Parts: sequence; C-alpha cells; structure tokens
Amino acid sequence: MRRVDRLSCVGWIDALFFSSMGDPEQSEAGAKRTVIEKHDLSVPGYEGVFVQTELAPGARERKHTHPGDFFAYVLEGTITLYKEGQPTIQRSAGEVFFVPAGKVHSAANEGTTPIKLLVSFFVEKGKPLASPVK
Repeated sequence: MRRVDRLSCVGWIDALFFSSMGDPEQSEAGAKRTVIEKHDLSVPGYEGVFVQTELAPGARERKHTHPGDFFAYVLEGTITLYKEGQPTIQRSAGEVFFVPAGKVHSAANEGTTPIKLLVSFFVEKGKPLASPVK
C-alpha cells in the first residue's frame, strides 16, 4: 500500500529529483526517472537513492557525473553505456553495470524497444544527484 501511495506522487517526486540536478536539460526527452526510495546510509554524509529509469527508443543522455557510485540492473531492453576512457558496452535484460563516483558517462537506447533499469545510487548527501559535463 505504501508503494502505491509513493508511486501516485511520481510527478511531484520526479520534479524534486530533477530540480536537485542543477541542469533541467538532464531530464531529456525520452527519459523518465522515478525515485522509489531514499534513505540516509550508515556511512556518515551519504544517502542511498533507489530509482527506476526508463529510456524510450532513440533516447540519449548527455554526458554527466554523479557524486557517488551506482549499480544498475537492466529489467528490459538493451542499453549502450559510454564511459570516458573505456570501451563502449551494452547490457541487456538481466545484466548489471557499475559506474564509479565522478566518472563521466552517458547512455543511449539504440534499440527499438524501451529500456527499464533499477538503479541504486550511493551518493554524498546534499549534492545534486547528477551534474552535467560540458
């Protein structure tokens, strides 16, 4: 029941989430992010943020960084991940990928079906969840 109440407020939560990112362009066409849960961690100064991310076919994120590490589990589709200084990788449904804090990266849906991810962020509290890279 609590999860249903939380998801009924998706628009409000999404607005708060993206307003903390520092750049409204980070919420790009074809990308939808829903904060499912957010809690302080046992590590002082850090919080965990659990997010569902969806990318429509053809959607592409701009280059950005995060103030902490994250793991992403691919629920549906195939995502193409670009990490600066590393080979491009693709991950499909049932696979996981990791991006360390401060690593410049971007992602794209180069396929014909939507991508759905579950993402666990472990980030510094009080900092924007993502910062764009020029």
